[in-house]
Amino acid sequence: MSAYESAAARYSDGAGRVDGIADPGERQRQLTRLGNAAWAAGLCLLMAGRTEESREWLRRAAGRYRESWVDAPPNSWGRPIAAQKALLVAGDEVAEAARWALDAGAAEADSPIGRYAATLALLVLGRDGEAAPLAATLAGRDDFPADVVAALAALAARDGEAYAEAALAILRSFETRDEFLEDVAVADTLLALQRLAAARGIAVELPVSSVLP
Repeated sequence: MSAYESAAARYSDGAGRVDGIADPGERQRQLTRLGNAAWAAGLCLLMAGRTEESREWLRRAAGRYRESWVDAPPNSWGRPIAAQKALLVAGDEVAEAARWALDAGAAEADSPIGRYAATLALLVLGRDGEAAPLAATLAGRDDFPADVVAALAALAARDGEAYAEAALAILRSFETRDEFLEDVAVADTLLALQRLAAARGIAVELPVSSVLP
């Protein structure tokens, strides 16, 4: 069974059971698992060059992450991040997911993950002047990757040279890591940031890589 077939099977199995789950905590966990499975299926198809099919799965992933938020524990900021990234990678409309993150209070979050969700959202919405100081709060931390901070700051400043340097650093970090969500080796963060860069006219031509489509 291929990685795509495995992810699609996990999604199908979970989707058939989720409506029967009454406990809110278990239901939101199952919805998150569905989001992860759809995400994996979408990335597998993207890597195989099946772009349109990939988009369908990535949209599905974003929807499940959003659905899971209702009963999620406080500060579950990974979900709006994942939803925004899925839609960015899919080349889909992201504004609604961005507004969700901001309306949920991501910009005021104590955690760097929350502020990352908000920074992405502000960049999606073109509010670069607000994104820049928020991205700066992520700098110099041991618990947040410096190359991603550099890319966010460069996007907010529309600095093509700085973005190119950061993008290549992110690519190198993905090429050398051992762990990926759902074991699908794709530089998903970079793909999402590239769409934001394209909207600002500073996307870079990336080299051939095992972690890129």
